[in-house]
Amino acid sequence: MATVDAGHVAPDGPWLDRSDGPVHVRKLSVSEMDNNVYIVSCTATGRSLLIDVADRAPRLLEALEGTDPVAAVLTHGHWDHVRAWDGIAAAGLPIWGHEDDAPMFPGPLDRALSDGDVLVVGEVEVEVLHVPGHTPGSLLYLVQGTSRAHLFSGDTLFPGGPGNTFGSADAHRQIMDGLEDKVFGRLPDSTHVHPGHGDDTTLGAERPHLPEWRERGW
Repeated sequence: MATVDAGHVAPDGPWLDRSDGPVHVRKLSVSEMDNNVYIVSCTATGRSLLIDVADRAPRLLEALEGTDPVAAVLTHGHWDHVRAWDGIAAAGLPIWGHEDDAPMFPGPLDRALSDGDVLVVGEVEVEVLHVPGHTPGSLLYLVQGTSRAHLFSGDTLFPGGPGNTFGSADAHRQIMDGLEDKVFGRLPDSTHVHPGHGDDTTLGAERPHLPEWRERGW
């Protein structure tokens, strides 16, 4: 079975840097909700994406130092993922996300992202996957390293299952259909999953549990 470094980081503690060929990933956790924030950068050019603007804008801007950021991209619009919006926007960084979550965002998007969009970050390409269910506009971001693919899953996929669908059977079916079609049905077991909270996992570690997730209905 594919294995993965859990990539544990403590809230407001030191960040973790890891590289995989052309892709560099910086992971840090902020605030009481233990929100993971990621900086994905091109090792050749230093161009980068900030994934989620969870909180502590000065900390996020500090973590971006040494890179040339293209934009901040959002996984979804829940409050704990967007509290640094104003500080990031004030620093001049465009904020991109899915318009279906627009009612939850603190301000207007600079760019609306759609399923299948490819974001050019230096010499690295980041694919946008729209997998609704946790929220209507939940997005995942996929980038290919030398050794494996890297999936930034927000609150759509964690070790142990999909994100909360708040008792909605329809939303649970939606998130499971999306995960099975766009993620597990397409990507290999070695894919490294970087979630919106907590430690990392792989698709191989989670794949055997798909039937039980579907059955439990939440």
